[in-house]
Amino acid sequence: MRLALAQARRASGRTWPNPPVGAVVFRGRRVLGRGYTRPAGGPHAEVVALRAARRAHGAAALRGASLAVTLEPCSHQGRTGPCTGPILTAGIARVVVGQRDPNPQVAGRGLRRLRRAGLTVEVGVLADACRDQHRGFTSVHSRGRPWLTLKLAASLDGRIATASGESRWISGPRARALVHRLRDAHDAVAVGSRTAREDDPALTVRRGGRVVRRPARVVFDTRLRLSAGARLFRDDAPRFAVCGPRTAAAPRRRLEAAGVRIVPVPGSRGGVQLGRALRALAREGLTSLLVEGGGVLAAALLRDRLVDEVHWIVSPRLLGGDGRPALGPLGLARLAGAPQLEELAVRRLGGDLWLRGRPLPASSGRTR
Repeated sequence: MRLALAQARRASGRTWPNPPVGAVVFRGRRVLGRGYTRPAGGPHAEVVALRAARRAHGAAALRGASLAVTLEPCSHQGRTGPCTGPILTAGIARVVVGQRDPNPQVAGRGLRRLRRAGLTVEVGVLADACRDQHRGFTSVHSRGRPWLTLKLAASLDGRIATASGESRWISGPRARALVHRLRDAHDAVAVGSRTAREDDPALTVRRGGRVVRRPARVVFDTRLRLSAGARLFRDDAPRFAVCGPRTAAAPRRRLEAAGVRIVPVPGSRGGVQLGRALRALAREGLTSLLVEGGGVLAAALLRDRLVDEVHWIVSPRLLGGDGRPALGPLGLARLAGAPQLEELAVRRLGGDLWLRGRPLPASSGRTR
């Protein structure tokens, strides 16, 4: 299952709306084939692993072998056929599953079909790690919205830019490399309209100065003021602009002509209703979203309890009270209402600190 999880991580961010699954065909301690889910419309992990095993060892080697897969094999017809069929045809005798599928279309049906056919089925091996791997897919089916990760890079006194707006680079090269790894693990990268206008980020995944992936891009732009020539709109990756319901027709047509998908949602507090926006993005197929700023959008997401994980990079710089804050207003009346992180981990990244944690649920009532 650890080998299957390593395969699954290679699919992270690349399979939406499907989950990033990994699979390994094995006999005893011998690995016969391995694979991960291909982009939507392509084969699922089980089929890829079975094909790899068949190419390497022949069809006879699969009869009586075992299959480890991070998520329950599907049993329904989607863009591709059900994965249970090829498993049965191959003669697999035992299937080890990390996580039961949260999709109501599957939800145990794949397991039942395999068991009825006489296969030995084990469920829950490395279940926590598998649930973490598929957390975006699970989030869509359990909450109707993508898993949301918030990344912020700030000075020691909580500023993301000088008073003049200069922000490159607050963090060092190792921290910036981490950001590209985070982008690579998510379906889409999102920013607010002010960040998009002032920084004009490309939001691509780069290694060694070379672009290696272009994830989907999302901009939260209530009035659609962003230019169609913005860098995050310049490639053919899926692009979304979340806006209010009464935007003018001209900017909508301009962005749509550039290939941008317009996602109108009801307004709220001068912006948009973020919960509804996330549910709309889930309907577009997105299962995980990395939000990189700015401070107003970050604060609104935290205020609405929509953040699932926080990555906060702290640079050992001091920018002073006239610098731009990492977070906008949270509207706190009492300290007890402040968002608080649990499972907090801290690491050094060169000269920077990397803090990672998950906000406590609003109803937890826990304080320190």
